[in-house]
Amino acid sequence: MTQLFDAQQSDQRTAAIAAASQAIGQRELIVLPTDTVYGVGADAFSPQAVAVLLAAKGRSRQSPPPVLIANMQVLDALAAEIPPTGRQLAEAFWPGALTLIFNAQPSLSWDLGETHGTVALRQPADELTQHILQNTGPLAVSSANRHGQPAATTVHQAQEALGESIAVYIHDGDRVAQPASTIVDCTVTPHRVLRAGAITIQQLREVVADVLDINDPQPTPDAGPSEPPASEDSSSL
Repeated sequence: MTQLFDAQQSDQRTAAIAAASQAIGQRELIVLPTDTVYGVGADAFSPQAVAVLLAAKGRSRQSPPPVLIANMQVLDALAAEIPPTGRQLAEAFWPGALTLIFNAQPSLSWDLGETHGTVALRQPADELTQHILQNTGPLAVSSANRHGQPAATTVHQAQEALGESIAVYIHDGDRVAQPASTIVDCTVTPHRVLRAGAITIQQLREVVADVLDINDPQPTPDAGPSEPPASEDSSSL
């Protein structure tokens, strides 16, 4: 049975977080507000839940979702071989609208799709989202819409798109349309922007001077992995 909570009401906020945590523990999907748009989330460590998320959105395994985390401490648990420059970007722009792609820890027992051994991570700058993540742990999250459709900026739009496939909907006000997160591939050197977004190339280069823009020439073949990294899809948060 689908539940809807209005987290703007103080008496429902705590209940919303508890219901979301319970649903995630039962491998169900939730719709939650983020600092960009509304997202649909699943337990990142449950292949079953991630498969349900992809099916609900109509996405294939070739479009793996990014993973939202509660704080910087989780980064080292999920990512391997974190370059100092990648860490500098995280420290400069997290929490915020920057998704960073790293090589995933090989010991992780998860299946996000065809990630080619990478993981796309972001710490969102939304207080409610962070409270939810502190209770659930890392969540695989994509925009709360069917694949190819506009991202949901209201919980009503998310309900229209995803219907009964969601166990818990959390309303926390409308999200004003704004750029999606910038995606930077930190598995290559120099790091490269894969999707332009809220964080500009100028802002990135103030922290790491040699970050390549999306239209800059490709690095030499030995500069990084030959397989595409995770989460280049433009519908990610």
